[in-house]
Amino acid sequence: MKKKIFKQVTYPQTDLVILAGGQARRMNGINKLLHKFDDEIQLIKIHQHLKSRVGQVWVNSHRDHSIYERLIPSIQFFKDDEAGFHGPLMGMKSAWQYVQADYVLFVPCDVTYIPKKVISRLHQAMQRHPLCEVAVVEINGKALFPFCLLKRSSLPKICMHLEQNQRSLKHCFAEMHMQLARFKNHALFFHSINSFDELQQHQQLNFL
Repeated sequence: MKKKIFKQVTYPQTDLVILAGGQARRMNGINKLLHKFDDEIQLIKIHQHLKSRVGQVWVNSHRDHSIYERLIPSIQFFKDDEAGFHGPLMGMKSAWQYVQADYVLFVPCDVTYIPKKVISRLHQAMQRHPLCEVAVVEINGKALFPFCLLKRSSLPKICMHLEQNQRSLKHCFAEMHMQLARFKNHALFFHSINSFDELQQHQQLNFL
């Protein structure tokens, strides 16, 4: 009887950065990364899904570092280079001062669904264009710009946009020959949670 041979998908060393530097104004400033959307705290859920596929796991956050470390002792963290709340583009710019890998998977702290093989699929998408510096997750036809794979060579373009006070990921990524990794999940209603109303609906739908 012949053994099945499973193809091992390989890609360059990739670190994970969880983006948790926002204000969560519509949720009274709670730290969404330490909140439960499903059965697990978001930090633990994201870490469990991706830890075996990445090198170092980082959290981009200005608070609660001791709690992250208590939950996952191996985790590293960093604040934005500039004080204040400048959006995910600032978190991405800041990451390159700490991360050693030349590729980083960025995941927003309020994500509800992490597709299987997301990292390998993003790397495959990036290879479609020789000048591509960013690949973005698209689920059910919606591009989730903060859920992306970035190359270190993207840093000058990110810095330029921030210097011009342009913080749109969509506009910045348009200059990087952006590619999409497309996924489907017909049971998915919320890609991320941005209000208590959405959280309540998400939890109700999950228990149906």
